[in-house]
Order: sequence, then structure tokens, then C-alpha cells
Amino acid sequence: MNLDDALHTFIAESLELLQQMEEALLHIEQAPDDPDTINAIFRAAHTIKGSAGLFGLDGIVAFTHVAESVLDLVRAGRLHFTEELAALFLQVCDHIGVLVKRAAEHREPEDSVRQNGTHLLEWLNGLLDDDPARDATAQPPATCPAETTANVERAADTVGTDHWHISLRFGQDLLRNGMDPLAFVRYLATLGRVQHIVTLTDSLPGADDMDPESCYLGFEIAFRSDADKATLEDVFEFVRDDSLIRILPPHSRTAEYQQLIQALPEDDMRLGEILVRCGTLTEAELAEVLRSQAHDVPAAPVGQLLVEQGIVHPPVVEAALKKQQQAKENRQAANNLIRVDAGKLDQLIDLIGELIIAGAGASLVAQRAGNGELMEATALLSRLVEEVRDSALTLRMVQIGSTFNRFQRVVRDVAKELGKDIRLDISGGETELDKTLVEKIGDPLTHLVRNAMDHGIEPAEARLARGKPAQGLLRLNAYHESGSIVIEVADDGGGLNRERILRKAIERSLVAEGAALSDAEILNLIFEPGFSTAEQISNLSGRGVGMDVVKRNIAALRGSIELDSTEGLGTTVRIRLPLTLAIIDGFLVGVGNAAYVVPQDLVVECIELDCEGGHDYLNLRGEVLPFIRLRNLFDIEGAPPRRQNVVIVQFGGLRAGLVVDQLMGEFQTVIKPLGKVFGRIRGIGGFTILGSGEVALILDVAGLIQHLASQRHEAHPHTFLKESL
Repeated sequence: MNLDDALHTFIAESLELLQQMEEALLHIEQAPDDPDTINAIFRAAHTIKGSAGLFGLDGIVAFTHVAESVLDLVRAGRLHFTEELAALFLQVCDHIGVLVKRAAEHREPEDSVRQNGTHLLEWLNGLLDDDPARDATAQPPATCPAETTANVERAADTVGTDHWHISLRFGQDLLRNGMDPLAFVRYLATLGRVQHIVTLTDSLPGADDMDPESCYLGFEIAFRSDADKATLEDVFEFVRDDSLIRILPPHSRTAEYQQLIQALPEDDMRLGEILVRCGTLTEAELAEVLRSQAHDVPAAPVGQLLVEQGIVHPPVVEAALKKQQQAKENRQAANNLIRVDAGKLDQLIDLIGELIIAGAGASLVAQRAGNGELMEATALLSRLVEEVRDSALTLRMVQIGSTFNRFQRVVRDVAKELGKDIRLDISGGETELDKTLVEKIGDPLTHLVRNAMDHGIEPAEARLARGKPAQGLLRLNAYHESGSIVIEVADDGGGLNRERILRKAIERSLVAEGAALSDAEILNLIFEPGFSTAEQISNLSGRGVGMDVVKRNIAALRGSIELDSTEGLGTTVRIRLPLTLAIIDGFLVGVGNAAYVVPQDLVVECIELDCEGGHDYLNLRGEVLPFIRLRNLFDIEGAPPRRQNVVIVQFGGLRAGLVVDQLMGEFQTVIKPLGKVFGRIRGIGGFTILGSGEVALILDVAGLIQHLASQRHEAHPHTFLKESL
């Protein structure tokens, strides 16, 4: 791992921490005194500052340090989170994000960014200047041992030093992991003053045995600072598991120094001399420590010492030990996770796709050869490839909850800009889908959310006049259905006015005067380019403005979008997407000499076609089932066979049949996109390569059902597709 890799890791982790910080800030407005949320905000800022210091990103360190100081006042109860303070820290969070992104791009912030940072620092420093803890009644931090022990009679057991002592023994892999040991010392100096430092090279081997990539350094540091122990420990967060780190506060007991000497690898007398040189111990205090050690005085745990001295109560120590154990378990869990570049996962999926095609070819050769052993081997190979495929696809699956949570900030900011009171309700955040889909669905969702807030949800006065609560409700929901993921954006606003939409469409010559359109077709008119029913142009959105772009983006993901609106009650926009864009289980069918693939998750059953004549529907156990003859749809030449089959598919609650010549069984399908020339062909969503090397087209079931619904409505304006029960 080189420094560039470490910097990329810092950027990724910092952006994640900023996202967590933003979510906590949005939550703090409802619970301003929640200590867990306050600590989460502080930890995010502190970790970013510490990590930035390791890479010499002084601009981030300086700015975040001031923000952290203000947050420290909040943690100490000297300052309380108000709506204004939360809004200020949301801007602080945004500014840190800009600085981090500039660091990722290896360029300095622009003048406008610097000016914004200066403005924010003025506000933050103003809060520090107004700190009420500067008066004589302020209580000292409970974590400062020098002040805590001032009134405790234990002079005989403590040393007289008034500074911290830090012992560092870095792990040998420190340099290989892209870390610089001196960077930790430099960052430590930003928290206080290094009074004395001794560099240890005792573990340095001979020149013949020395590894230039290994770290053999250790440090003994006398350090003066007002920071607490947790802050100092966080400096070494990235190397804590691989290094030996001991931090002793001022006025520690002699037993604690005895424990320190016993824990370190060097000779006791040599360590004692170093402690004296650092000014941490006097010669008399060192003699006392060594004398206690010679008599095998057992060193009590720190918690026990604090209880014996009456500084803390036993329940406090027990709670601290539990918290420490939980933190240790969390670190162990984090160590089980690794970051993998998304490009490598994409390459893996591509290779597995080629492996599937090659395996299908091998199976076909085995069947033609009629060799039983070879057929059995290829069957085993196909099963293993399928398991590898499923495991690889799982690696790309992420929860959509993180995408949903980003809209907490959007809803807050837009609601304040509009002067509306709007609450966001999120459900189904644990639903998983392909990472590529998560990345590409963000922009369409943003447009729909802003649309719903601007033109869907009414102002408070209008809502109260209609008997609704003053606070509007916006819902984001996700769930799995029929092998797809469904994402809903719903509001309890005024809904869509169908008459108004139809009137606008007639004015724009989108439909003819007197045309008979279904409710769904009228609502879908808002997806026409440039269509809008808004009376006034808004800088945020307009119900219909840009909706054609939303639909186009969803279609590019092989998805569909539909509307459900009740005037006066609200609107629901429902997006259906495939779980993955790479590989699916398919059902192979044949029409003439052509082969087609139907996504297996959408297949309900297969039956034999037994109706005669030119009907385009059949009786399926008492229900009318419309169907499409693929031979007619794709204009395939030749007479159909005497026996045909119907593949019954279901999408979005609607069922239809696909009439085919033959059923060819299941087929692992590697989806390949159509070129630009064929991209707009109705009913085709891509293609795949069979084991024989031939091309099979992948059917777009959603598009076919919509095409069938449109045809049937033109022929029978008052009938619709039968919804499945």
C-alpha cells in the first residue's frame, strides 16, 4: 500500500464520515440534547481532523480543529444545539466536504471556497469567544486527571510531573501500510507542546538483516496539553492494533509507571533513565518504582485504582469496561471488512459473464458428442459457475438506505426555502440492489422529491383549509417484487389534475381533441418533453418539467416508471428496476429460427395454446388473459408450427402471455446492451450470446406489456389489462 492508496482510503472514509455527520445533524434538530448524537458528530469531525493531519492537509486540520472545539463545548454542556447552530454545522460539514474533494483532486481550494471558510470560522470563533466556561464557576473537564486529583490525598502514591508521558513502539508493517511515524509526532504537536522526545532504535537489526520497508522506531515523549486521554488515543487510531502505545496522564500513580516499564520491551534500568531524562520521573520516584517492582507489588487495574481513591463509583468503571469491550468488538468487526475498487468488481463480473458463455458452449459440445462423463462434468461446471456468479453479484449489492438518507438534507433545505413544514418518512432502506443502479438512480429520485415538495405538497394554509395536517408528508419506500426492486416516491399533497393535464396536452397538440384516453395515459402525458401544468415557473421544479429526462434515465436502466394519483390526496411515483444490470437467470424460447430470452423472475407458468382463430386473448382458469404473438410482433417469416406455447409473464401486477413456437428451458444470461442503432427498438432490452455462438435477443417484458395495454385500449377504450390477484 503506497501513500496514494492511503490517501484514497482517507478520502472515501472522510466522505462517509461527513455523510454520517450530516445525518446526525439532521437528527439533532429533533433531539438537541441527545448525547449519542452529539458524540457521533464530534467523533466524525475529530477522526477527519486526525486523518488529515497524517497527510499534511493543514487546511482541513485547521478548519476542523475550530469546529471540533465548538463541538467540545457542546459535549461539555456549555453550549446547546439550536436550529441555528445545527444549520451552521451543516454548512461546516459541506465546507469540509469541499476541502476533502479538493484534496482528492490534488488542487487548492478556489477563492470562493476560502472566503466561505473564513466566514464560517468567524462564526465558530465567535462561539468560542462567548464560551461561558471562561468564568470562575465553570467546572473542569471530568477527564482531566490533574484537576480531578487535586483534592485527593494521594501524594505518596503519585509522581510530581504535570505533563503527559507517551510511549510508542510502532509495528514493523507501519511503512508498508503507507504510514509515516513522524507524521504522528507532528500531528501530536498540534494538540499541545512536545517537551522532550527520545528516539529508540533498540530493535534495529544489523545491516545485513535490516529490511528497508520495516519500521524499527520507538519514541518516549513528554507532552504538555489540555487535551483529554481519548483525544490523544485517537491520534494513533490507525496503528493502534499493530503498535504498542501507552499514554500516562499527569500525576499518575507509581504503580502505573511500574506497569509501563513492565509492558515495554527494553531493559528496565534503561527505560527508567529515559523517563528521568524526559522529566517524567525524578530519580527518587524512579527508585520507588523499581523498588516496588523488585518486591513484586501487583499492579492494580486503573479502574480499581480510581475506585480505591474515591474518584469514581464502581458502576462508572463497569460501564466504561463494557464500552471498551464493545469498542474492541467493533474494531475486530471492522478489521474483517476490506475496501475493493468498484472497477475490479466490474472486471470480475465481466469475466464471469464470459465464463458463463464458455460453459454453455462446453455443455452444448458435450450434448452433441453424447459422452455421458463429459456431460456430467460440464453439468458440475455449470453449477459451480452459477454459484460463483451469485457470490460475485452479491458483492455488488448495497442497501438503498444510504441513498434514501441523503434526502433528509434535501427535504430540510428545500422545505425551508419554500416555507413549508414537510416530514420525510423512509422505509425499506434495507432493500438491496446493484451498486451501479444505486449510483444512477440518485438524480431521478432528487428530481421527483423536489417536484413533490414544490408542486405536490400544498402550503400549510391550503392544507388546513382542506382538513389536512399543516405538516406535509413525503415518503420514500423500497421493496422487492417479481425479481425487481420497486422504489416509491409518495406525497400527501394535492395530486394531479387530470382535466388540466389533458387540456394542456390538447393545447400543445400532443393529443387530438375528443381523444379517449385512460387515466393512466393522461397521467403519463407529464412525461412528454417540456410538458408542464405549473402556473408559475419555479427555480426548484415543476410537476412535469424534466419528467421526460427522469423517464429516459429510468428506461436506460431497463426500468419503468408509473404514476398513481388521487386529486386532493396525493401522488405516488413508482419506479421498477432490475436487481442487476449484468447477469440474470433467463428462460429461452424459440420463434422460427430466432431465439429469445425472457427474464425468469417474470415467468409465471407455461401452457399450450389451445384457442383457434384470430383472438388475442385466452381463458386462463376463468380469467381473460391477453397475449402477444411474437411471430407477428417481430414479423418472422414462415408458417407457425401446429403446436404453440404461451409463456405467461407478470410485471407490476399485470399479466400477459407471449406466444412462442418452442420452449428451450432455463439459460444463464449475460446481458449485453444494444448499440445506438437498435437502442430504441420496442420490446427488446438487450442481447446475449448462446453457447453455439448465436445471438439471442432479451425481451423487455415491461415494454411489451405496456405495448399490449396501449393496443387494447385503442381497440377497447373501456377495458384494461387484468390485474393479477
